[in-house]
Amino acid sequence: MKAALVLLLLVAWGHAEHRGKAYVRDKVCQEYKTMGKDNFRTLTIVTNSMKFSNATFEEISHLVREIVSLAETCCTEDADPSCYDDGSSALSAKSCDASSPFPHHADAGACCVHTGLERKLCLAALHHPPREIPRYAEPAGDEVCADFAKDPKGFADRFLYEYASNYGQAPLPVLLGSARSFLSMVSTCCISPAPTVCFLKEKLERKTLSLLTLLSNRVCSRFAAYGKDKIKFSYLTMFAQKIPSASFEEIFPLAEDAAEVFAQCCGSMAEDCMQKKLSEHTAKVCGALSAKDERFAGCCQGKNVMQNYFCISSLKPAKSPQLPELQQPANEHLCGDDGGLHSHRYIFELARRHPSVPDVFLGKLYDASRKVIGECCAAGDSSACLDGKKQQMRGEISAFLAKAGELCGRYAELDFLDFKKRLKETMEQSARGAGPQRLTELAERKAAFASTCCPANAPPLYCDRQVSAEMGQACERGSCLLL
Repeated sequence: MKAALVLLLLVAWGHAEHRGKAYVRDKVCQEYKTMGKDNFRTLTIVTNSMKFSNATFEEISHLVREIVSLAETCCTEDADPSCYDDGSSALSAKSCDASSPFPHHADAGACCVHTGLERKLCLAALHHPPREIPRYAEPAGDEVCADFAKDPKGFADRFLYEYASNYGQAPLPVLLGSARSFLSMVSTCCISPAPTVCFLKEKLERKTLSLLTLLSNRVCSRFAAYGKDKIKFSYLTMFAQKIPSASFEEIFPLAEDAAEVFAQCCGSMAEDCMQKKLSEHTAKVCGALSAKDERFAGCCQGKNVMQNYFCISSLKPAKSPQLPELQQPANEHLCGDDGGLHSHRYIFELARRHPSVPDVFLGKLYDASRKVIGECCAAGDSSACLDGKKQQMRGEISAFLAKAGELCGRYAELDFLDFKKRLKETMEQSARGAGPQRLTELAERKAAFASTCCPANAPPLYCDRQVSAEMGQACERGSCLLL
């Protein structure tokens, strides 16, 4: 699996060229010979599909052919020493051609004004944002076998492209393992005398790997969007809402542990990092919380740890218990060495009291609190600054949480058709004068927003933008600290 690192280096041409052209060529060729052409080609499809997630299959195919051809041509014993460098230069020149068949990128033009190594490095740094909402759906067995029978190699190539571009935030070893497992299942079951039975058996056997891919893509997408500290906040609020009877002291170490797992494993090339560390984390969660909640206990009874984690992450928020009125943290605590801890505790308590408000909404409170603390604690009179900001935020937070809780609480309670009907009725009251078509458009837009951003595993970056657009009315003044 270490070879994948070198393949990425090949795609990125010049990342290691500061150590010499011969170094780059030798490392690439060594791995090409070790892996063999077919495995090298598979990794090229996967890594480029991850990197250019919005590219077409045809664009990825063109790039793969060029990269594999470069290695195949320049890694022979009698190849000219300048072969690799000349070939990579030609590849970068082709990328800058107006009719380039390679994946397009809006910033490529800025790279192409440069020449030589600078151009290569600039082009190498380009990538598409990952898909936050995977669109890939595994086809039925009979459909798979029909496509596989027509063109086994073409079927495998397209599957690798689709799978990697949709689940490109999963660690590369996990993604590759899952993809190879699927292709092995297809090649076995499509020649079986009883394909339906074969697929059922094989899918059951690869369930853990499938779940690991789904879960690791999900958590690593969130980690990439949030960073280590905010992912800690995210898990803190998740546990606070699923098991509000647990204390901050019980949950905070689990949130820290989750953040550490993702920091270690989302970019790791170790084969078993994510499965091993996530299994250990799940055991800690079960050990700490099973006795406090029968739903957690039920999830933790299974023998498959990945299924246990999936079960826990799928639990709906619990009803909020009767809790005393929440007090804002004291100014001296916020600007002390453990100010972040007090901020986390405050939002944890908010989350316990508002179980219908999802993580992507509460993230706005996290961002606002970080900004306010940073600005005010650096001010000359930090206490006066914090007092003023607290007064403004108190009203904003109340209105924001009420609107978010009403929208997402209703979405969780009603089926989708009834939810849209209720939205339209609400719109008729709040948007008087709007015609039927306009009311329908407003209700459809709000329903689409809720269906994407109210679920627990909402795409973080997309919903961050949508929350700002949809919830702006929570702030009645011109200035809004939350949005």
